[in-house]
Amino acid sequence: ILLDKDGKRKHTRPTFSGQQIFALEKTFEQTKYLAGPERARLAYSLGMTESQVKVWFQNRRTKWRKKHAAEMATAKKKQDSETERLKGASENEEEDDDYNKPLDPNSDDEKITQLLKKHKPGGGGLLMHPPEGEASV
Repeated sequence: ILLDKDGKRKHTRPTFSGQQIFALEKTFEQTKYLAGPERARLAYSLGMTESQVKVWFQNRRTKWRKKHAAEMATAKKKQDSETERLKGASENEEEDDDYNKPLDPNSDDEKITQLLKKHKPGGGGLLMHPPEGEASV
């Protein structure tokens, strides 16, 4: 028994053996909550107090919930990104239709410029028509 500087009993954190932890984990896999009699039986069989078993299960449920919530968040992010990817793919298919339509070079300058910009940032450095009064390069 440890005493603090005022001579009062100091609570120490219990350390459980590998066998105790294994049995607690196996029980937790089967059931997340233990009723009184089950807790008493498990505590007795492991040489622990009921209070230790109860607190271990409370802490383990908290850990399990956090892990479960993180997994759900990861799955949701993955699903959302997949949805965005599919949504983007369908938008790209609509944009790709623009490439398949015939263009009239005399009247579709704006469309041609937009398609070139989409295809290559900066329009690929191409000018469709030189500005008035300047010779083409």
